[in-house]
Amino acid sequence: MAEGPAATALDEVTWDLSHLLDAELADGDTGNEEAVGALLGAADERASAFAKHYEGKVAELDGPGLRDAMTELAAISELAGRAGSFAHLRFAADTETPANGALVQMVSEGATAIQTKLLFFELEWVEVDDARAEELLAADGMEFAAHYLRMERRYRPHLLSKPEETISTELSVTGRGAWTRLFDELTSAIRVDLDGAEEAQPLDVALSKLFDPDREQRRRAAAAVTDALEPGLRTRAYVFNTLLHDKAVKDRLRRYPHWLASRNLSNEASDESVQALVEAVKGRYGLARRWYETKARLLGLDSLADYDRMAAVTEDDVEIPWEQGRELVLDSFGSFSEQAGDVARRFFEERWIDAPPTPSKRGGAFSASTVPSVHPYVMLNYTGRRRDVLTLAHELGHGLHQTLAREQGVFHQDTPLTVAETASVFAEEIVFGRLLAESDDPGSRLGLLAEAVEGQIATVFRQIAMNQFEDRVHTARRGEGELSVERIGELWHETQEELLGESVEITDGYRSWWSYVPHFIGSPGYVYAYAYGQLLALSVYRLYTERGNEMVPSYLELLAAGGSRSPEELGQIVGVDLTDPGFWDSGLALVEWQVDQAVAAAEAVI
Repeated sequence: MAEGPAATALDEVTWDLSHLLDAELADGDTGNEEAVGALLGAADERASAFAKHYEGKVAELDGPGLRDAMTELAAISELAGRAGSFAHLRFAADTETPANGALVQMVSEGATAIQTKLLFFELEWVEVDDARAEELLAADGMEFAAHYLRMERRYRPHLLSKPEETISTELSVTGRGAWTRLFDELTSAIRVDLDGAEEAQPLDVALSKLFDPDREQRRRAAAAVTDALEPGLRTRAYVFNTLLHDKAVKDRLRRYPHWLASRNLSNEASDESVQALVEAVKGRYGLARRWYETKARLLGLDSLADYDRMAAVTEDDVEIPWEQGRELVLDSFGSFSEQAGDVARRFFEERWIDAPPTPSKRGGAFSASTVPSVHPYVMLNYTGRRRDVLTLAHELGHGLHQTLAREQGVFHQDTPLTVAETASVFAEEIVFGRLLAESDDPGSRLGLLAEAVEGQIATVFRQIAMNQFEDRVHTARRGEGELSVERIGELWHETQEELLGESVEITDGYRSWWSYVPHFIGSPGYVYAYAYGQLLALSVYRLYTERGNEMVPSYLELLAAGGSRSPEELGQIVGVDLTDPGFWDSGLALVEWQVDQAVAAAEAVI
């Protein structure tokens, strides 16, 4: 194993957010809030000066003038981004402390005030003549912002007047942003009464019980989750209804032809390519059903219930302590690339990770890119399952991508969502390959293969089923008015049943499980990007298995390019053609191969 950081107990693996603040101001909670205020104040002051200097004059800029303007906008974005990242990360780690919520609100209001002052720039830029705009973007020194500025011009048909944009921006703090924060607080506060637990547990801990090999334990855990979701269900449904209508109004005012159009535009994906993805995945739903039918036989059941889908198929589902999981991931990254290993090691050594599950922590996992002048932060809820090791690898893959792309600057560090999962899935595949290679026991190999297939089902098929749920919910809300809890549950059940067919029984309690998924609330239309990114990443990983180390430099080049090029251009770096109509079928063929391997391993032991 590669030499890693000094041993650290899981409960000590917490991030140090002071890196985002000015050290001389950050001293305890009060000092942190003062430092956040100082960052926002500096950004606001520079935004005022920027508006005074440039408003009404964007069309008159020459190449050097546009470069200077974008350089100043980048500096303002850095200041506001550091403040916003600190506030939102502190809130994610502890959603129940009132001061954390108050800081998020302060930052949201401050950022909105800054954004309002800068609105003119985008509105004036998109009105510049196309030929003149291209001439400006070709000027020396514009590489750091050229792709971003080209993409902004695509929004010209959907922008409102300056007064209207100002009102929309100002009201966002008390609109979508406020409702999303409320939903996060409501779901973070959910506690589940589990058998044998001395006190109620966070939702993520309860959901991890669905991996238990004992079916009765799984059934009880699922029933307990359903019971825990019930008290606030109507409130969460009201939040959802409000945001569904909010989006419908904005789509109408901005002249978007359908509910997913704005997401496709931000993802730099055509409506046609997204629809092709959805149809290709739906056409292979049978792969998920085939695995679940096999799994039922492995578990000695006539058919699975929804709470059986993630059950361990062998007794090999052992706990993997934090230290062991960390070393495995570090060694896997380092074996692939010394540079990748060095970057991953910094996350542990320099406290860029918050890992333990705590009662007031936001559920799930993520890697936040923050700003180029600092570094990413990873949040986990590590419960010791083998799946958690792969989640660690997944989020560190994001972290590697975000770290290498920092050199692109604030405008190009982040990629469209459709490309953002490339490094995370690739990293997961590397660690999975290591786990599989080190497993000689047939039962252990079966368990790993089962987890891999279930990961593919969750990321490709389930996300498209959730996309179909969103499609029907948005459509129904626009056609039927406010939707009842029962109606939302009906649409959830309907789209899940289309995926699962007769291979899995969907229980009545499962009808409310849509109500803790944050993407539906904060990022409508987001979920299909998981399937897009997964199939793209699998194609890249397949090329790596064929070419070996010779592909590593081009892969790292892809990550370092960030969002400075279109998804199609990024794919070309590693030899992937995203414009090929058969691309999705190629990726799904890899998923089918994994299902074949898992089914064969299962048949050998049944």
